[in-house]
Amino acid sequence: MREVIDGALSEIAVRFSAFIASTAPHVALVIFTRECTGRPRKVAGSPDIIDRVTVGELEELRHAIPLGHSRIQRCLIAGTYRSVWLRRDASDTLLLLVPAADTDSEMEPAAAEQVSAMFGIVATSIRQQVAQASPDYLAGSRAASQERARAVAQLSETHEATLSAILRTLRSSDLDDRKARVIAGQTASAALLATRSVNEADRALSEESVLTAFARLREELSPLFRGDGAVVEFAEPPADGRPLPGEVAHGSRAVVRSIVIACSAQPVFTRLRIAWDCDGRNVIIEVRDQSSGDLDRNGLLRQLAGRVDALHGSLVIDTVAGWGNRIVATLPLDPPALHHDESRLGTLNPRELEVLGHLAAGKRNKSIAADLGISESTVKFHVTGLLRKLGVTNRSEAAAVGARAGLAMWDRP
Repeated sequence: MREVIDGALSEIAVRFSAFIASTAPHVALVIFTRECTGRPRKVAGSPDIIDRVTVGELEELRHAIPLGHSRIQRCLIAGTYRSVWLRRDASDTLLLLVPAADTDSEMEPAAAEQVSAMFGIVATSIRQQVAQASPDYLAGSRAASQERARAVAQLSETHEATLSAILRTLRSSDLDDRKARVIAGQTASAALLATRSVNEADRALSEESVLTAFARLREELSPLFRGDGAVVEFAEPPADGRPLPGEVAHGSRAVVRSIVIACSAQPVFTRLRIAWDCDGRNVIIEVRDQSSGDLDRNGLLRQLAGRVDALHGSLVIDTVAGWGNRIVATLPLDPPALHHDESRLGTLNPRELEVLGHLAAGKRNKSIAADLGISESTVKFHVTGLLRKLGVTNRSEAAAVGARAGLAMWDRP
């Protein structure tokens, strides 16, 4: 299991599929989680299935099965009715297996229990990696979210234009067959409404309301304040604030967690105020404390710089000895316009993103190998792979892409 959860998050389904193949033979595997806003589907297996399965199908199945339960069910998946094995983990992550054609769709109880237990580990690992919101994850997630949003918008615009043209024709008084015109018009109207709902469904999957994001932050921080005697105040953002893209919500919570841990490590720490605001363009995070003012400013900068840079934000840390600290992070809700090559960042795995960060800092292969604890030949292998995926011809061009995306590794802990 270590090899399954230690590799690139984007390929975890492929590794898990191979790991359970002998226990539960299958032709396709899908992991569906709302935690990963950039890539909610992790897939492995037959392209005829995994390339056609939709978020809508998975969302419907996720709601149909209780938390912590498994079942065999015949359902519409990838446009075809088929028998599948489903598991909805306690973390609300869904596993779907399409059994191999020469096997019984009914999984043996012992095998089902084993796969469920192993999937619980995988689901927990996914949730932890997302919650940590590493700079590499944030950069990849933002790039993937932009690509998906652009594809959805283009598809919706194309279908909407086509259906609108059909409606104009059908509503023309030149047509004689009134009944046929009415029926066809109703059909086209329904299709138009369904098409317009695609963007709404995508937003529901990829965004959090600012109040929901802040409530999750309070819940995540509550264990840190038990029994330490400090007074903690939470200042909620405005209820009508703009929803946060998923990567911004995860990044914001990770930034606050790092700040709180750093503040609470001071010798004297009596009061903390955590406030979020949303001005329509940015989420503005402000944390103030009453303390000895002994905050490790440089250490906190190193911790936060990677995440803030990945989201193209800004960071201010003011420290006054004997009084306390004020930390303000401003994270844009919308990313800057991507260069064509930057849009491909979402295709890189975590190790390639890490190597790209070192390239962006101007490091050579020998230095990168020493920093990452790998051989120079392995570094060369990763460099070759990321050059191909980014569509650039040399490491200087790749370094420029990494620098623009905020991946430079010189400020990382």
